[in-house]
Amino acid sequence: MLESAIFQPKWRYKILDSLELAHILVDSIVEKKGADITLLDLREQSIFADYFLICSGDNDRQIKAIAQSIAYDAKHNGRIYPVTMEGQPETGWVLVDFGDVIVHVFMPEQREYYDLEGLWDEARVLLQMQ
Repeated sequence: MLESAIFQPKWRYKILDSLELAHILVDSIVEKKGADITLLDLREQSIFADYFLICSGDNDRQIKAIAQSIAYDAKHNGRIYPVTMEGQPETGWVLVDFGDVIVHVFMPEQREYYDLEGLWDEARVLLQMQ
C-alpha cells in the first residue's frame, strides 16, 4: 500500500474533450473582443474535425491577437497545442487547428465570402454570440 502511494504523481493532467476545449477557446475569443462567434458541431458531417469555431475580428491586429490568445489559452488552460496555424492576419483569415477543434478567425468580408456556416448548414449550431 505504501509503495503505490510513493509512485502516485502529485499532480495529474486533466484530459479535455473537444467540447471542453472549444469552450476554453470561446472564452479566449470573448476576452479579445472577437465578434459573431459561432460553434458548429460537425461530428455527424465530418471525419476530420468535431467542431468548427468561427469568429470575426475588426482588423488584422485583432485577428492576430485572437489567434495568439487561443493558442496560449489552450496551452496554459488545457495543455493542448495547435497542430498548425495557417493564414496571415493581413489576408483576413487565420485558421488554428487543434485536431478535433478548428478555429477560423475572419475579417467580416472574408467570412461572408467563404460562408462556412452556409457550407456546413447541416451542422448543429451549439453556440451563437453576436
